Order: sequence, then structure tokens, then C-alpha cells
Amino acid sequence: MNTGYVSRHGLDVNLLFADFVERDLVPQLPFSECEFWEKLASIISTFSSENEAHLEIREDLQAKINLWCKDNRNNQINYNKYKDFLEKIGYLEPLASPFEIETNNVDSEIALIAAPQLVVPLSNARFALNASNARWGSLFDALYGSNVIPNKNSTQAKNNYNPQRGEAVIDYALNFLDKVIPLKNARHAEVDRYVIDHSHEENELYVNLIDGSKSKLKNCQQFIGWSEEKNSQSLLFKNNNLHIELKINPNDLIGKDAPGNICDIFLESAVTTIMDCEDSVAAVDSEDKVNVYRNWLGLMLGTLTCEMQKSGKQLKRSLNKDKIFTAKNGKLLSLSGRALMLVRNVGQHMKTDMILDSNKNLVSEGFVDAFITTACALAGNKDTKKFFNSKTESIYIVKPKIHGSHEAKLFNRLLMKLEELFELPENMIKVGLMDEERRTSCNLMQCIKEIKHRIVFINTGFLDRTGDEIHTSMHLGPMFEKEKIKQQDWLDAYEKQNVDIGITCGFIGKAQIGKGMWAKPDELKEMMEVKIEHLKSGANCAWVPSPTAATLHALHYHCINVKAVQQEIKIRCDDYVLNLLKPPVSFLKDLTSSNIQDELDNNIQGILGYVVHWVNQGVGCSKVLDIDNVYLMEDRATLRISSQHIANWLLHKVCTKEQVLNSFYKMAEYVDEQNLNINSYTRLLEKKQKSYAFQAACELVFQGCNRANGYTEEVLHKYRILEKNQKRKNKTVMLSRLLVN
Repeated sequence: MNTGYVSRHGLDVNLLFADFVERDLVPQLPFSECEFWEKLASIISTFSSENEAHLEIREDLQAKINLWCKDNRNNQINYNKYKDFLEKIGYLEPLASPFEIETNNVDSEIALIAAPQLVVPLSNARFALNASNARWGSLFDALYGSNVIPNKNSTQAKNNYNPQRGEAVIDYALNFLDKVIPLKNARHAEVDRYVIDHSHEENELYVNLIDGSKSKLKNCQQFIGWSEEKNSQSLLFKNNNLHIELKINPNDLIGKDAPGNICDIFLESAVTTIMDCEDSVAAVDSEDKVNVYRNWLGLMLGTLTCEMQKSGKQLKRSLNKDKIFTAKNGKLLSLSGRALMLVRNVGQHMKTDMILDSNKNLVSEGFVDAFITTACALAGNKDTKKFFNSKTESIYIVKPKIHGSHEAKLFNRLLMKLEELFELPENMIKVGLMDEERRTSCNLMQCIKEIKHRIVFINTGFLDRTGDEIHTSMHLGPMFEKEKIKQQDWLDAYEKQNVDIGITCGFIGKAQIGKGMWAKPDELKEMMEVKIEHLKSGANCAWVPSPTAATLHALHYHCINVKAVQQEIKIRCDDYVLNLLKPPVSFLKDLTSSNIQDELDNNIQGILGYVVHWVNQGVGCSKVLDIDNVYLMEDRATLRISSQHIANWLLHKVCTKEQVLNSFYKMAEYVDEQNLNINSYTRLLEKKQKSYAFQAACELVFQGCNRANGYTEEVLHKYRILEKNQKRKNKTVMLSRLLVN
């Protein structure tokens, strides 16, 4: 929504954005409105031309790679020669000499604790609050409400509480306790009562067993404290740097019959969370973006709240308070009730009309993100007695879509300038680097070196990485089917390199080595079977889609000491870059016409299922039914893969435009049918009229070869703005008719 502009220090600033800054943000900062705009104008004037130059370098490199691919199309590739070519054009950079990162003042949640990491759209206040509060999660609730406990026969979930399902939950949970806080010669299922012996200076925990005998923990150091309320008690344990809280209540519906009167087990779960301004957000104008920024400011100040209805009751959600216990030595023990929050900015290729520079040009949205999110965090650090996010007062920015070390260096200089303007200590702003673009993967160590004083994580993003893999090698030949792309050499090299380089660069005890998102939010039993491999590979955090998934994934981190795994990893000597340069190109000789059609339908159904919610409702991250009616978490990264994949097949004549269009029409009917029960849903096709969502999906595919790096934002933003304008127009017409009548 464009509400006009006001002039601020040589900039034309959207009124909505200016109002947020001057009414909400500046009063929380140690400088005036005039100083604020002067500082922002300085950032824009200092870095804009250099940023444009880097974007031009991206295009130039891709153009040269396209020519090379056309010359070598459908041939056996000599990868050593390909590597030489990429070095010659500057795509591959000289390898950095050995070094270790020098990041200081990092919160323990990042440096020392291995745990799940939640990623949520910052545009949704309820999701953001839920994610921050997911620092602690009920294991009983997570098990009862998920398919980890079989949802059939006697353990079928019902409208009312099912005691047999509850017993299965308790059995599972107590078996977990036996693994991570074991008793001497006994099991937690045999406990009658947990007893704190206060006769010692260091209060000790003992257990009375059902058979009348006594026992205690195998490792007494794991019991670290307790708290007491009327008729209830909490016992606090520590394992692998994560806390476990046993809630004891003999009067509780569950606790009265459970071993030891345990009524619940709370696990420290999502110790960190990424508040996302990027792939999971649909923020296309000042109205949307101000909402994102206002939520971040509220989180940093600790004031964000959200009104909601649950089970017919009106609730007000806010940030959790800290948990207070008595330590074994009798002193007060306070544990954070909230996840440490990082904020993901948009990529440097994004532009915004919230601000026009002195030449009336759109400015880099990435610059505005860095400036505003830092300012909000600075506001939150102003009075840490009331609330604080970071105990070290660090500010954590996750940076996506970096292409190579020169762009990493530019971002580092931008943050140095911000620290200077905001009078912050050097390297107070920390960076999480998304390893999701091919040029960054191939130059990862060089990128890390440019931000070695402030880097706090590297994370593999298979989905975006696949999209960029397809686009970079678009002209080389037709790609494998999507499932087969996952089986190619480049992906294995990509995942292993991320861990090896992190360890080589001294991340252990200083920074996170992360893995990507679990994309099936309802298939948590499968997650429990599969996602433990991330820990075994040496990653000390991995992304999850919900608080429930975070609590369940936390079980893995209790069972595996990731730091010990990292220390045992023998750094592999493979030439990762050569394998990274092997694109998933196939001659597709074994594909039948039926295989091709199935792949098209699968891709197009996923595209339409996601885009229809993005364009029509402004939902950037959706739980979308796939073609087999299984819910998957979809965001712009998954859209990037599917649209680029079809664009590649069209380019190499694996399929025809008519074939793809027919699939679009067929799948539009299917997606509309899948969404029949959603009241707010707008059909993709209505009386042969193509909705903006349908048009967006088609443009993403048919113009996919021409989109820089296969990014989807430009198309999505264009059609979302058209949709918003149409809805405003319809609303105005309806109001006019009402007034006339």
C-alpha cells in the first residue's frame, strides 16, 4: 500500500514507514529523528553503488557460465577443465590459508548448547511468540499430539483424553529418562517417590522405589535444583548442556497414577530461533514490512503480545518469563524462559519502495533490514533489567543469498559502519551465514574468513541450494527428476563440506554448524527416525517447523553429545569442490512419457498449492498438501526448485509448453479441490478466468530461465501487489454501493 512519501534527509520515505520509525522506534533509541535519518541515508549512499556492482558481477558470471554450458551441452564434462574455467572467470576464488574464527561474546545458546532451531515468519506475531516460548516444551504434549505414539487401536487419539494413549506417552517418556538421567540399578518406571535430602550442604536427590528399596542417580551431578509450589514440585536436571524439568504432582489427573507422580516432563527445546524476514514472509509493501519490523521491535523490547482464541476462550499471548529454581547449594537459579532470537534479513538482491534515494531509485531492502533490525535490537538492549534477548548484548543477524566472499566482505563492512553509527562495540553484530548459493558453497572458507570476527553459524539449505544448482547449470542439459537430484554427488559433498569446514575453522565451542528444515510437519515419527543423522554428521543445530517438532528433536540432543562427535570427526581430504561442480544433469534416457507427466504434475501441483496462498492471502510459509495429500512445509526455496526444474525441462525439450499448460490447468482444478474447506480460499481458476496466483505460477515457470539465479521474489511481489490492490478496489466499490443504498 503506497500512502505517499515524506522527505527525510534527502530520502523520500513512505509515510507508513516514517510513522513507525518516528512514533515507535526512535523514542526507544539514544538519538533523535534527524540523526536516525541521517545515519540511514549514510548507509544507503555509502554502499548502494557497490551493491549494484556485485549484482552485475552475478549476472556477468552467469552469462559466461551459460555460454560454457551451451558449448559443452550433453557432453561428457572434464571437471578439472570446468574448474579451471571457473577459476579464470573469478567464480572460484583462491583457497584461503588456514585460519580459525575469532568471534567473541557469543551467548551459550549458540556457542555451547547443541539443540533444535526454530524458523518462523516474523510477520505473524502469534508464530513469533510461540517460537520464542518454545525454549521449553512439554514432552507429554508433544508425544500425545504427534504420530510418534501410534494413532490407532487402543492408543487412538480421541476428543477426550485417552488413558491408554496417555500410558504409552508416559512409557516412552520414562524410557527416555532411563537413557539420559539413569538411576542406579533401577528404572524411572519403578519410582514411587522422588525425595530431596536436605540434610546435606549440597541437597541430594534420592528415589523411593515401588518395592520399598531406595536408589539414586548414576550421576548425581545431573540433579541441579528444584522449585516448589502448593501440592507440586519441579526437579531440574542437566544433560549435554540441556535442562530437563520433571513436574511432580500427586493430585494431577496424570500425576496421581504415574510413577513418581510425574505429571509432565518439560524439555529445553528450541534454544535458538530465527525470526524470518525472508523466505517464509510475504512482505511486499510498506504496510507489510512495517508489521514485520514492529513485531521484531516488540520482541526485542519484550512487549509483543497477541490476542487469540483457543478452545473457545480468548487468550492473550506474550513472552514467557524466566524459570526460577533453587540450586543444590541453596542459591537462586534462573533459567531463560525464551529462545535466543536471531533475525534473518532479506538478500542483497531485494529492492524496496519504502525508501527512494536522492535519484528516486528504489533502495536495497537488505540495507534497510540490517539498519532497522539492528536499531530494534539496540532498543531492546537499552534496559536489560526488564527484558533481554542476549546476555552478552550481542545482535544476531542471519544473512541469506550471499554469493562469494566479496559479497560477504561487503556485508561485513556494512555492519562495521552500523556499529560506528550506533556507537556499538566492534563485532557486537554477529552473523549467521546461509550456505545456500552455489558460489558460496564453492568458496565457503573464503566467505567465512571475511566475517571471521563475527560469524556464529553456517547452515546448509538444501532447497535453495538445489534451486541455484539447477539455474547455474541451466543450459548444460536436462536435470534429473527432483528425487534423483538428491542422490547426486554434489549434495553429499555439500553437506559434508559444511561440517568439515566449520570444524577446521574452529567453530567447536564458538559457533553453530547447522542443517536444514524438516519439511513434513505432521510426520514426526519419521523425523525421529531420520533427523538424528544430522547430529551424527557433526551438526550442532538443525531446523524444525514447529514447537512440537523442536521438543521431539531435542530428544536427539540429549541422547548424543554433539561436541564429542565433532571432536572425533576426522577431517576428510576429498576435493569437495570437484564434486560440488558436478551438476545433476542427465540424458534422461530411461524416462517414459508417463514419468515425465508425473514429474510435471508433481512440480506444478506444489507450485500452485504454495503460490495460491502467497498471492491471495499473503502467506509466505504454508503447510501445503502435496499431490499425495501429505502436508509439506513450503516456502520460496521449494518454489524455486520446482519452477526452475520445469523451466530446465522446457529449455531442453523434455516437455512442451502445451504439455506444461495442460498440467497447470489440470493441477489448478486439483488444488482448488484440495482447498474446498478453507473459507478464505480464492480459486485459481474461476469461469475460465486466470487468477493472479495462477498467472504468477505460470510466469515463474515460463520465464524461469530469465530470472536472476532463479529467484521467485520479483514475480510473487508483483502479483501479490496486484491482488492487494484488487481487493482494496473491490472493498471500495462495495462501500460505495452500501452508501448509495
